[in-house]
Amino acid sequence: MLKSICTYIFILCLAASSSNCFAQLASISGKVTENGEALPLANVLLKGTEMGTATDIDGLFELTNIQPGDYTLLVTSLGYLPYQTKISVQANESKTINISLEPSAQSLDETVVTGTLKPVSRLESPVPVEVYSPTFLKKNPTASVFDALQNVNGVRPQINCNVCNTGDIHINGLEGPYTLVLIDGMPIVSGLGTVYGLTGIPNSLIEQIEIVKGPASSLYGSEAVGGLINIITKNALSAPEFFADAFATGWGEYNLDIGSKIDIGKKTDLLLGVNYFNYDNPIDNNGDNFTDVTLQDRISIFQKWDFERENSRLFSLAGRFFYEDRWGGEMQWTPEFRGGDEIYGESIYTRRWEVLGKYQLPFEEKVLLSFSYNDHNQNSVYGDTEYLADQRIGFAQLTWDKKAGVHDLLFGSAVRYNYYDDNTPATTEADNIWIPSLFAQDEIKFAPKHSFLAGLRYDYDKRHGNIFTPRAAYKWKVSDNDIFRLNFGTGFRVVNLFTEDHAALTGAREVIIAEELKPERSVNVNLNYLKKIYSDNGTFIGLDASAFYTHFSNVILPDYDTNPNQIIYDNLDGKSVSQGISANLDIAFPNGFKVMAGATWQDVSSTEDGVTQQQILTESITATWGLTYSFRPIDLTIDYTGNLYGPMRLPLLGELDPRREYSPTWSIQNIQFTYKGLDNFEVYGGIKNLLDWTPNRGNPFIIARANDPFDREVTFDNNGNAVATPNNPYALTFDPAYVYGPNQGIRGFFGLRYTIF
Repeated sequence: MLKSICTYIFILCLAASSSNCFAQLASISGKVTENGEALPLANVLLKGTEMGTATDIDGLFELTNIQPGDYTLLVTSLGYLPYQTKISVQANESKTINISLEPSAQSLDETVVTGTLKPVSRLESPVPVEVYSPTFLKKNPTASVFDALQNVNGVRPQINCNVCNTGDIHINGLEGPYTLVLIDGMPIVSGLGTVYGLTGIPNSLIEQIEIVKGPASSLYGSEAVGGLINIITKNALSAPEFFADAFATGWGEYNLDIGSKIDIGKKTDLLLGVNYFNYDNPIDNNGDNFTDVTLQDRISIFQKWDFERENSRLFSLAGRFFYEDRWGGEMQWTPEFRGGDEIYGESIYTRRWEVLGKYQLPFEEKVLLSFSYNDHNQNSVYGDTEYLADQRIGFAQLTWDKKAGVHDLLFGSAVRYNYYDDNTPATTEADNIWIPSLFAQDEIKFAPKHSFLAGLRYDYDKRHGNIFTPRAAYKWKVSDNDIFRLNFGTGFRVVNLFTEDHAALTGAREVIIAEELKPERSVNVNLNYLKKIYSDNGTFIGLDASAFYTHFSNVILPDYDTNPNQIIYDNLDGKSVSQGISANLDIAFPNGFKVMAGATWQDVSSTEDGVTQQQILTESITATWGLTYSFRPIDLTIDYTGNLYGPMRLPLLGELDPRREYSPTWSIQNIQFTYKGLDNFEVYGGIKNLLDWTPNRGNPFIIARANDPFDREVTFDNNGNAVATPNNPYALTFDPAYVYGPNQGIRGFFGLRYTIF
């Protein structure tokens, strides 16, 4: 009996001692969010220990049984900058901490598809791919993807006409026709769409933008000569239930993006988005009696259907309708003057529709069918010159993704249909062409840290015959944080001159094609280094640096100088070279301060008959930056963004032209304040073009002969060249092509976002 009592007392004492011991332990709990929304499946751990967990569907986490002491709490999630903070816990303490993760503008762990046509981690891709998220687009709100790319290093939206404000995208100094723009991997923005297709894509529907600099014709065919931009839209299965984003500027611009996810049955989701933009306030700040910015009334309707299938096989359909009415010209122009020779105006009606889809075939092997089709109708007048055009592009592609041992194989076949016709003498008959293709690539992981990719594409064009474009890439993964890539690629561009480009570029010059043009070819070498650093104090540093060299042959160049009244197109009898170095830096500090900065030096030139000349409208240096600081206690974020461009050669009209031959170094800078303290709402506002810079600074005028847009008072010699007279001392004709930056000065903006998940 006594023994039993002693045993019982001993057990009670041991239990009390154990209870007291456990009571000395601490716990940490909290919530992980992004922009106030719960972030599930984020990893939470104490560095140097084995203690960790993941957040639940509500973003909540809890770590228990922690010994008292000092720790570093690390929170990570794919697509977000890592968060680290020092934390101390005392005995019996239950500490609560709420953490807000920031999406990485150029996350090194993003999943990318553009470089190899298959989804891989950006770190694992043998081809360098730059990734930009919706957070990047929000740092400087714009009404179109065209404008949003102005803060991407090495990528520049180029305005080509002072009157109609049409433009294209330059990558590493190469002109717009060398850039292929994809939507969800489908090449439907080309030709006429390159001039107008980048407007009207709702920014709210964009999941991410992937950019490859350098030829990519081995996978994507013609036009991917200098690089490509892939705009990836959101998946309806994971998109917000409803979202709206509206802003207005002090110039009277109004932009509205709205979208909604709609459940259609148990296995079908519809993502519907609408973008509307309106600017109807003629402004002439430079005093030339022409609108500084084109007036626009634009609507774009987008829908995407995603279907759930067995074994997670892919099936999606998407479509977009786009309509725009834009005009620019003399301030007194009204629609009744359209097409006449009394008051000069450039009026453009654009109607465009697109459809694209992806369907994974029901096989054990991964076989994917992709297809797209677009129809583009253009009705334009440039003064009294009418331009009517139709373009239709169809595309279908079948790919087989296969892994076999150390080989990661991709085989594919594609066919592209191009139709183009217009009412100009340059197009004597409709361009109606089919281009079939075959391609294959193999990525070989021949060692744990080394891989090699080889690819070859074959295209047949009845105008040019057989076209082969090989590629190769070598990747050395020194460590998880250091990667070297060496890429060799080739590209080609088939002849696809259309006079809308010429009319948009000049509005006045005659187009001359000197001879039967040959397809352009390019060869590129690119060395890339990728580095990421995680410091002990929670600072993250990402570095992405490249050196590039591209050699072009058979380059189709416009000659502006031989005859000021003409653009003469001819294959270059010589060489054209694009070379340079580029670097991007991404830094995030634990206190909420983030830095994105990039710079590019480039030399783009053409050599013919022993004479080397800088390519027209191509900058020598580029710099971009974005500084962000979040005042977390008051839910306020400040974004300071900007770009800087170095001298570029400009299209003068003759030796007497008094305007600058080279542009100055110029910069566009913006500041934005965003408040996120309201449930489901973001309120933002700021100032664009803080320096109030416009191209007329330092120039006597921008548009040549703006006082005589129909050249009634110009005297011409027997060769059609303008001659100097008392009322035309510089021997000029009307020409709005002298443009290298936006004419829009300083302005404020205010906007509101609303999102329901």
